[in-house]
Amino acid sequence: MTTSSVDRASTQDVPDEDRWPGLAAPPHSALRARIAASLFRRAVRPLDVRVTFPDGTVLGNGGPEAPEMRILRPEAFFHRLGVDAKIGFGESYMAGDWVASDLAEVLTPFAARMATLVPPVLQKFRKIAERTQPPSEENSLEGARANIHRHYDLSNDLFGTFLDESMMYSSALFGPADDLTAAQHRKIDSVLDYAGVRAGSEVLEIGTGWGELAIRAAARGATVTSLTISEEQRALATERIVAAGFGDRVEVKLCDYRESSGQFDAVVSVEMIEAVGASYWPTFYSTIGERLRPGGRFGLQAITMDHDRMMASSRAYTWIHKYIFPGGIIPSVRSIEDGLVENTRLRLAGMREFGQDYAHTLRLWRERFLHRWTDIAGFGFDDVFRRMWEFYLAYSEAGFRSGYLKVHQFGYEVTDK
Repeated sequence: MTTSSVDRASTQDVPDEDRWPGLAAPPHSALRARIAASLFRRAVRPLDVRVTFPDGTVLGNGGPEAPEMRILRPEAFFHRLGVDAKIGFGESYMAGDWVASDLAEVLTPFAARMATLVPPVLQKFRKIAERTQPPSEENSLEGARANIHRHYDLSNDLFGTFLDESMMYSSALFGPADDLTAAQHRKIDSVLDYAGVRAGSEVLEIGTGWGELAIRAAARGATVTSLTISEEQRALATERIVAAGFGDRVEVKLCDYRESSGQFDAVVSVEMIEAVGASYWPTFYSTIGERLRPGGRFGLQAITMDHDRMMASSRAYTWIHKYIFPGGIIPSVRSIEDGLVENTRLRLAGMREFGQDYAHTLRLWRERFLHRWTDIAGFGFDDVFRRMWEFYLAYSEAGFRSGYLKVHQFGYEVTDK
């Protein structure tokens, strides 16, 4: 294997410079590329994959039936990896430097060994070499709106092509015979149960999505105030709520949680905490405590990771931050529990974990996304966007399949102490 071999031509289109600045031409650093090649060879040696190169070189511990990562342009791949591995690996897929027989199957062994891919002797240089999240993506009131706009305001039509009819963009909770919509409703019912939502409840939802949780809460006889900072989501959520017959029971406000007011019997939030930012977690938790009446309950769904991995990666600027979720950080269970104890009078009343359900949800989304690509392209998205979203969905699926990522629901209730 060498980083100086001539790359074979790829069938992928060259990324448009106006849409994807800097992506067509990989960065160049001969020394870093050589180091990246050496580290990559070491990392893949024990993995159950096959990594193939144009010159016939095969790496990895996988047999003929193992998932294949086929590197088409080794030089570009290793230069991207060497200059910034946490961004370059995904960018190289976007640019067409490598392809896979099944992307999630290839990425899962990498995710399972995420903590050890970089040798321990080199990990101590992390703080020196690692890029950190830029101040422009800080989740201030203005920054949070800009960050959310970059993802959730892409196009309601885009999300509608690969989500099911519930339009839930979070992990489903599958029962034995559930299709995706039934599993999404099961998830909603579970978090509403944790929050004690019933007829007559006044509910605050932080993070509207496209309105399905609010509809389901209203169907229980609750009244709902739902907060979003996405104009696109607010418009479609309001339309869906009215069409469901609950326009008189649900109000969707274009409002940051920090600007909310009033008190409620229940607060619910599904996979919004990942966009809050660690420096704003105390504000998020204290706001929840302030919004709850005595005896109130809080239902939370959150993507989580192990605490030590959260701490090790908390400052890192990754491909996910650059292209998918700017300003985000995934919490640990410990950080959630500590944050609520320190900033509220809430105590834990129940918790469940269902990360493999998220892996299944993501696979269904990715299958739908690729199946409907012709429709999505009609909305003005190009092939680089397709590869970017395919990588995002598969990368996320691999994280949950490997156990590197998990998803939890929590039920909390207000105490008198």
